[in-house]
Amino acid sequence: MAGSVRQEARRKALDAQATMKEERKKKEKRLSGLGVDLMTAMEERDATVARCDAKAGATLRKMTDEEGLSLREALEWCGPDVTRAEAARLRKIGTNRYGDGEAQESETVEAATETEESSTSEPAQG
Repeated sequence: MAGSVRQEARRKALDAQATMKEERKKKEKRLSGLGVDLMTAMEERDATVARCDAKAGATLRKMTDEEGLSLREALEWCGPDVTRAEAARLRKIGTNRYGDGEAQESETVEAATETEESSTSEPAQG
């Protein structure tokens, strides 16, 4: 009788453990998918920001190169939200001078990455 009680207890424990393992597998699969979804969304965001920065930079270049405005004058046309530092960063990215501002995505992302790297690698002044 003691043997059958032990066997029943062992079976219950193993069943519970098997259920827990299955639930963990399902959770890991969900988390894996969510991790991929998150990284995909972030990469899409970064690509969108890079495209928008390239378009803004190309537009700023048109204002200065084609319309003959100084950077200060161009910024006056944009309002107070664009700083001189932001304008300088955008001009570096906006390499598509005479196009419609739609730089190739790989070039845009590369330019944005280079700009980020150079701004983070420079020692702080002050």
